[in-house]
Amino acid sequence: MLNQVLNNRTLLVFVIPFFLGLLSVLSFQPFNITLINFLIIPIFFLILSNINKRSKNKYRKKPYLKNLFFVGYFFGVGFFLSGTYWISYSLTFDENLKILIPFSIILIPLSLGLFFGFASLFSGPFIKNNYSSFFLFCLVFSLMDYLRGNILSGFPWNLWSYSWSWFVEVIQVLNPIGLYAFNSVSIAFFCSPALLFFKHKYKYLIFSIFLLIFFSFYIFGSYKINNSQETTRDIKKDINVKVVAPNFDMRYIHSDKEIKETIQKIVRYSEPDPNKETIFIWPEGIFAGIYFEDLKKYSSTFSKSFSKKHLLIFGINTEDPSSNFFYNSLIVSNNNLEILYKYDKKKLVPFGEFIPFDNFFQKLGLKKITYGYGSFSKGKEQKNFIFNDLNLLPLICYELIFPKFTQFSDKKTNMIVNISEDAWFGNSIGPYQHFAKSIFRSIENNSYLARSANKGVSAFIDNNGQTIKRLEPYETGNIELDVPLINNNFKNKNDLIFFVLLFTYLFIYLILKNRN
Repeated sequence: MLNQVLNNRTLLVFVIPFFLGLLSVLSFQPFNITLINFLIIPIFFLILSNINKRSKNKYRKKPYLKNLFFVGYFFGVGFFLSGTYWISYSLTFDENLKILIPFSIILIPLSLGLFFGFASLFSGPFIKNNYSSFFLFCLVFSLMDYLRGNILSGFPWNLWSYSWSWFVEVIQVLNPIGLYAFNSVSIAFFCSPALLFFKHKYKYLIFSIFLLIFFSFYIFGSYKINNSQETTRDIKKDINVKVVAPNFDMRYIHSDKEIKETIQKIVRYSEPDPNKETIFIWPEGIFAGIYFEDLKKYSSTFSKSFSKKHLLIFGINTEDPSSNFFYNSLIVSNNNLEILYKYDKKKLVPFGEFIPFDNFFQKLGLKKITYGYGSFSKGKEQKNFIFNDLNLLPLICYELIFPKFTQFSDKKTNMIVNISEDAWFGNSIGPYQHFAKSIFRSIENNSYLARSANKGVSAFIDNNGQTIKRLEPYETGNIELDVPLINNNFKNKNDLIFFVLLFTYLFIYLILKNRN
């Protein structure tokens, strides 16, 4: 049976890699079957090794490098098809865009699959069942994940490391080493069972070393969490925060009546206590279709519903009158809707909030997914919101998936706020995968994170990535917490460890290759 599979080019090059990629989605939220990666990645490695071995006989009449490329490419297509299909749901809210749904489902995996295709093309000719090949595999696929997250607009979605989001003890190493270094180590962990198929001595010893390293991560994480909890109990500075999840259906506001109804509902869900100092956090998108100037007409309603002890954080579109630029913004205001701070989103979603080469595409009648035809403008470099002892880093929706926002933030940041409109993705795995990224950002920055997501997971996450309170995508209401303001320098600030790790892989590969 096994020989029949190995001798069948269609199965080995196209079908099996595609289905392995499809199955990988089970390792991420909301499934969290991380163990499946210890099966998927070793099989993927062994397929590359087998094709390389047979290149001089079975596949000699076929383009050898093309086979290696197709193995990775079809794996990547399956990986992104099952992991990002939910993006197409955002096209269902506009009749003019529904025609693009089939193209979205197909073109996104076909495009992103190229990263895996090129990774297998570059590494495949050197892959054998030996230790040098193992480290080369980890090197190339780690580098491709880094490139995927950084080139063009970047899309670091569902890196292999995110499959550990439920295992907070293990992911504590994020803080000292960073996301991409941990992702590289994760690839090595997941691929380690392939070592057992090598015809070399010491393979069981080497495999045991990987198990020991994994166990040491767990020990380090457990110690860090326990130590952090003791330290946090001694912190006397905190701030009361209330995260609100209105559970609104995806819609655009078109009338004054709808504005009033939205305000009434958000006030009711907020349950303000006039005598208690509180920061209220509302999600992005609750005032979709209107601008801040439209909302200001109802400032008297806000001043009656909230007191001077309250601050309001919410998302809304804003306009710069001097330039006529439009922004997707996060506003911090008092109860009179006087702006105390404004953050304009810096990482815009391609085709969601802006159209690349918009002059060309607009002539074809193509518009962005969000309301209106014009693209949002990219926000400029902005500082954190500072209020008394609070030093707040704002992240709007999609920005949450990029570690650079926490890496480049003020070193005195002691709280992260993420607002999001996850109704775009309906009843799919998208909102859960989005939420998983917030766990990683809180650990990297060693700060509490408050997340308000309409029809997404709203939560308070502590500086160790542990979810303190949580509302599911279908729940309406609020959660409240006295957030400790942790001031420390234990924050991940660069990807230096990742590049050191890559050079280490390369060094080991060259040494072992020469010995072989």
